[in-house]
Amino acid sequence: MISEKWAVRALRVFLVVLFGVLVVFQTLSLPGGIAYHTQQNPHDAPLRWPLTAIAVFLVLCVQVVLVATWQLLTLVKKDRIFTTASLKWVDAIVWAIGAAWLVFVGMLLFVGFNADDPGMPMLLFLVTVGITVLGLLMVVMRALLRQATTLRSDMEAVI
Repeated sequence: MISEKWAVRALRVFLVVLFGVLVVFQTLSLPGGIAYHTQQNPHDAPLRWPLTAIAVFLVLCVQVVLVATWQLLTLVKKDRIFTTASLKWVDAIVWAIGAAWLVFVGMLLFVGFNADDPGMPMLLFLVTVGITVLGLLMVVMRALLRQATTLRSDMEAVI
């Protein structure tokens, strides 16, 4: 079985790689791809900047989750994960997921009322449900972390 030490190291490596790839997407790929699409489809030209802003914002939400995860890993390494310091990073994850959820709900409503084909609304619905599950899972995990933090501080007070 992989030890916690190796898992934390490997996760940190992949967090850095993922963050780097997201920066490339955020600054080059997504704006360039959206610009190309609007050049090829002039009827979509008014959507270029709103779509670019939405795409960059959603990538920013993922980056917030990655930074918060890095900070939580630091607390794990220092054996301080069950302290109040960890709660603010979990809250950052919950807020980032909540912001992304709001954007996807808005896109689902906009596309759902304007689409001719059910494919894109169904895809947006699937992603929205997935983000909902992830957000609710994080709320439950935050409650468990809060309980564990309280129990640990109570145990330290007794000892």
